[in-house]
Amino acid sequence: MTVRIVTDSSCDLPQHMADALGIRIVPLSVRFGDTEYIDRTTITATEFWSKCAASPVLPETAAPSPGQYEAEYRALAAAGATGIVVICLSSDLSATMQSAELGARAVAPEIDVRIIDSRNASMGLGLTVLECAEAAQRGTGTDEIVALANSMIPRMRVFAALDTLDNLKKGGRIGGAKAMLATALSIKPLISITNGLVEEAGKQRTRSKALAYLVDILKNQPGTVERLSVLNAQCADIDAFVAMVKTVYSGEIIVGDIGAVIGTHAGQGTIGIALRLSA
Repeated sequence: MTVRIVTDSSCDLPQHMADALGIRIVPLSVRFGDTEYIDRTTITATEFWSKCAASPVLPETAAPSPGQYEAEYRALAAAGATGIVVICLSSDLSATMQSAELGARAVAPEIDVRIIDSRNASMGLGLTVLECAEAAQRGTGTDEIVALANSMIPRMRVFAALDTLDNLKKGGRIGGAKAMLATALSIKPLISITNGLVEEAGKQRTRSKALAYLVDILKNQPGTVERLSVLNAQCADIDAFVAMVKTVYSGEIIVGDIGAVIGTHAGQGTIGIALRLSA
């Protein structure tokens, strides 16, 4: 049995890791005014942030079409896949999962496609995808991979320190009054992804205190951290933050870039951690 793993470009997985494990990434699109780009295909994370700096308006993101998913499923089946497990960006944050489901209906019953709501985003999604792809590479079956994903989803945590709330406010992910107050007081907000939604996770008066608070969150998790990723949106202080993390965590740290999809809502300067707790 050959099971293949599919996800979407909100996962923020480093491309070399996806390539090594045969993970297929269906891209969302990002639009600046009248110009649309395909995430990770016609625009890189670096190019995205350059365009953000030069653009007078915030970009907008759009979910992939069902046809994009259908084409991916058919290509994988043609290449020998006997099962496909699709792990999606939280259905409360995007219509991406809906497109994945519609694409799956178009190929049923000839292709076995299972759709999973990660209830997460960025590397909270990416770490789940990574683990499932590693299992698939070992020859694990479709049912077992679905069970593995579902067992990990409640144990995934994502926390981030934002430099600004403007993007979340303009994107409708957080209330305008709260964002205005934070900006007026020069507060550095912290967010988490909880039960598939973006929630407030605290606030600090300076960036250094916000990053120290993130490290404290990691240190005080109620259980063993089995896997960890550090994310950043073009942050000059990322190396210093990784060094801080290493004072409380001795395992492998996957350092990744926040791409166009998550970056549109989080904003430049965001630093985050994604982790999986032990069962």
